[in-house]
Amino acid sequence: MIKVSDLGIRRAANTLLITLFSALLPIASLHAQGVGETSYDGTTAWGDPDLQGLWTNESRTPMERPVELGNKAFFTEEDVQAMRAAAEPAPVDTISDEVSVPVAGGNVGAHSAIWLDQGEALLSTRQTSLIVDPPNGRAPLRDSAWQARENRLQHLEDDYLNFTPWDRCITRGVPGAMLPAAYNNAYRLIQTPDHIAIMHEMIHEVRIIPLDKADHNDERIKLWMGDSVARWEGTTLVVETTNFHGRGMIANSGGGGRLRGVSVTEDLHLVERFTRIDEDTIIWEVTITDPDIYTQPFTISMPMTNDPDYVIYEYACHEGNQAIRNILSAGREREKREAAEL
Repeated sequence: MIKVSDLGIRRAANTLLITLFSALLPIASLHAQGVGETSYDGTTAWGDPDLQGLWTNESRTPMERPVELGNKAFFTEEDVQAMRAAAEPAPVDTISDEVSVPVAGGNVGAHSAIWLDQGEALLSTRQTSLIVDPPNGRAPLRDSAWQARENRLQHLEDDYLNFTPWDRCITRGVPGAMLPAAYNNAYRLIQTPDHIAIMHEMIHEVRIIPLDKADHNDERIKLWMGDSVARWEGTTLVVETTNFHGRGMIANSGGGGRLRGVSVTEDLHLVERFTRIDEDTIIWEVTITDPDIYTQPFTISMPMTNDPDYVIYEYACHEGNQAIRNILSAGREREKREAAEL
């Protein structure tokens, strides 16, 4: 782990802030101009819009818009210039290069920021949040759903079911698997005339979406990632997903905020849209409806960037993962101490 002085931390933060906003591309909002106004004419050998490739979506843009920004959906050029001016660059030599190396037999599960790839830039669209609707950029989360989430987080030592399926190395589910995380933000899209497959770097889940299926499975068939039916609307792939079994959660790190660990129900209904607007960009959008969790539907949108040189390595989530076992063990030890004190 790299150690820096207090002054170095402040300097490093300023430098990072400059990086965040200098990386914003000087383009107008894709939602402001309308995605349909920009189209990519690349097609597959059988004539469908071509979504294939290796795509990434790492970003520091938060899931929910900061309250103080109100209904401000996008940063302006003036905003970017002001944020650049407010951040003073740090001389390189003010940051210590002292490195702490774990000793043999120490915490082999420890890691530092070098393993993270959530990116250092906000979205190129200049969105102030991943949530684009409602206008305040915040999820219309019911108080009961929020309280249930908080209750689980406060009782992690009591039951493994209080952990997210991602913590348990099961799944990030849908739409969680498409949301930016602290690492492993790559997605390989593969097409055939009647299917589209999405291979997620995180947990190495593969989601196979049929294009020749008219109806959902029988409603009695419930799945972690639901049952998807897809169709083309012009150059946009529309994917509708239902049949969730209600044991999942919206799980993502990075900018997840209040939504990380929020449960879903069997009534979860998703409509995703994948629109390739140019050689290097797909706009992914999802509208989430889950009446017992949210007071109204809401929409998340973000660009995905083509990165053919990205390398996806093995993802071994459960191997050596002792965190949940250790946390539960700590809970049992606490209960023993409390019982002995009676």
